Formats: sequence, C-alpha cells, structure tokens
Amino acid sequence: MQAALPHGIPTNVPPKNSPSGDPRHNDQAKNDQPKNDQPKNDQPRIDPPQNDPREKLIVALDVSTAAAAQKIVAAVGDSAFTYKVGMQLYTAEGPQLVRDLVASGRRVFLDLKYHDIPNTVAAAVRQAAQLGVSMLTVHATGSAKMLRAAADAARAANPTLIVLAVTVLTSMDEADLEKVGINGTVVDEVLRLASLALENGCQGIVASGHEASALRKSLGNDFVIVTPGVRPAGAGHADQARVLTPAEAIKAGASHIVVGRPITEAADPAAEAQSILRQIGQ
Repeated sequence: MQAALPHGIPTNVPPKNSPSGDPRHNDQAKNDQPKNDQPKNDQPRIDPPQNDPREKLIVALDVSTAAAAQKIVAAVGDSAFTYKVGMQLYTAEGPQLVRDLVASGRRVFLDLKYHDIPNTVAAAVRQAAQLGVSMLTVHATGSAKMLRAAADAARAANPTLIVLAVTVLTSMDEADLEKVGINGTVVDEVLRLASLALENGCQGIVASGHEASALRKSLGNDFVIVTPGVRPAGAGHADQARVLTPAEAIKAGASHIVVGRPITEAADPAAEAQSILRQIGQ
C-alpha cells in the first residue's frame, strides 16, 4: 500500500529536490545548502538524465483544495517532477501543502509573485526557503532594491533556490500595458524588466514564449526562463493572450514551461502529460 502524507500526497516520486536547467548551480552550492529548518525528506532520490523532458515541465496546481491537488499529483504520477503552487491553492491550504509536496519528493514552484517593500519581500523569501521550495516568483516592477533583497535572502537561506522575476503577465498585451501607463511594445518591456532583475541577482525570468527568443538573443543563456500560458496544439487559449505550444516555447528558448488546465482537467492527466513531454522532446 502506498504511503501518504497528511494531505494524502503519495510518496512514490523520487526526483532530486533542486531543479536543473540553471547553469549557476554546482555541486559546491548543493553541499553548502543549509540543513537547519529545511523540511525532512527521507524518500530516495534519483538524478534523472539532463535531457529528460520532465525536467522542463511544471504542472500548475490551479485548484482550491488539497484534495483536488492530491488527486492531480497522484494522477500525473511520475510524468512530472515539479508542481506550481500559486495564490489560489496557497491561500486555501497554506504552507502545509507545500511541505507535504516537498516531503513526498516533488519540487515546488511557489508562484506568489511577491511585490512589497524590500524588507517584507526578503522576509517572505526566507520563509519560502524554509518550506523547501525550489523556485519562487517576485514582480520585476517591485524595484531594483526589492529584487536585490529577494535574491540576497534566497542565496543566504538556500543557494539552490531560484528567484524568478515576473516581467509582463501572459494575459497582457500592448493595449493592457498602455492602460497602466507603460508605452512601447511587450518585448521592450520584458527586456527592460528582465535586465533589471538579472542585474540585481535574480536567477531567472518568467516570460511568454513569444519573448523568450529575444531574451536569449539580448541577455544570453546563463539564466532560467519559465514560460506560462503554454497550450498544446489544438487547445483553447482561455484567458491567455500570448500563447505558444510546448515545442514552440522550448525552441524559442524557454528552459521550463508551465502547463495547467490541459493536464489537470484532462480525462487522463498522465497521458496528457506524456503527450506534452513528447512535444517537448521533438
């Protein structure tokens, strides 16, 4: 019988706790990772091959209950290593769900988009690091000081924790930018905010696949690009304005893609995840 944590999350997935894809991570950083206050995880770990497409897939748990999240995780099985916990699920269930996911061997992308004064954001990042998350988000528009405070807090608490700066939400287009007082193209704004974030210690960027190639061309390859709003070929766009398929996003330069409803609302989530993995691997 399969063991389960308090939220019912089965403990049979054994990927390593730190995400790959960030060239800044090295063995020394892993050895230096603080041991105190980190969640205990006695599950065996396997280092998957670097070309394993599962390293690039993040499944969004955009649901309102731990029971619903647990059902998705169990259904996806070993077709994914990393799960996004965003504002909806975190507000409903709190940090214990994150602890349970980490303890079960999953990686957690904590997508709360911190945006506050530098001291408050730094304190929140330290708390997230204690939960054992692998990635977290801050808003790039929060100022250089806020970005630096977040990056410094993460580095001090857990050197393998990736701080990602959110640039322009994938639900926005240039008309939306204009309404909030930002003139120019989406690409220009993404590049401006990405440069600010990387200059102030962030290890990665959240941006649409439409801007990923421009980011790689202008800023290089030494950072992570996480692309949300990814939809398999033939799927609807829902509330996303700038959408690519999984293969298109990876080809454009994304190191990770976030997929939610196409997997979580599928009749067979594992089969849908496997289909997306095949598209990534093309």
